[in-house]
Amino acid sequence: MTPGLARPLAGAAVALAVERALTARPPGGAERWRRTNHRGSPVSLLSGPALAVAALAAARLPLGGAALAGLGAGLFGAYDDAAGGTDAAKGFHGHLGALRRGRLTAGVVKVAGIGTAGLLSARVLRPRRPLDILLGGAVVAATANLVNLLDLRPGRALKAGLLLSVAAGQPGVAGACVALLPADLAERTMLGDAGANALGAVLGLALVDRLPSRRARAGACAALAGLTAASELVSFSAVIDRTPPLRRLDRLGRRP
Repeated sequence: MTPGLARPLAGAAVALAVERALTARPPGGAERWRRTNHRGSPVSLLSGPALAVAALAAARLPLGGAALAGLGAGLFGAYDDAAGGTDAAKGFHGHLGALRRGRLTAGVVKVAGIGTAGLLSARVLRPRRPLDILLGGAVVAATANLVNLLDLRPGRALKAGLLLSVAAGQPGVAGACVALLPADLAERTMLGDAGANALGAVLGLALVDRLPSRRARAGACAALAGLTAASELVSFSAVIDRTPPLRRLDRLGRRP
């Protein structure tokens, strides 16, 4: 086997094996993991936990940091999948508005949990530098949120994860994304919050580890924060549809 293919193939194998095992014995029953996508078709969320496990296993990162980022974000995402499906509050603005009115939404719990997981995972990388821990935690949490915001159309979050994996030097995570992409494009599965948040958190930590300077990490944090703020004002789907290169990439492999 070519050495360069070993990690992507290992990541793909873990993702498919975990998904197959979860599909055979869905925790809590298959109905708990069934949702309706943008077209109204039933999809399974079991690829989300499979991707979370594969990303953790395949990431080229300190194990403690990867576990805190991936499992922390994945668990809080799974909580939001389970508890937040009927919540009318949407976006940071909606969840913060609900909190001001005295109502704690699943989205607020998830944001706080992923933020904490991001700080703890960044501390594993740079344990004695408080500013770097804060910047790193923000990058992890913001990347987790960004990938989750993209999980609105078949294959979109996995394509973004694949590109980020390559940029962050994570071939094993890229392999896991490729392995799960066909079923996502065919609208049999979707990542849900558990998978999208875990994927984004692991890749965010990889970016923190890979960026060469504090200034570069601060720039990444600012860019991610800007995208998050923009998502409150504009629809990413509308922007993608109006931008020909993004539209072609987004629709590649999807059903008409």
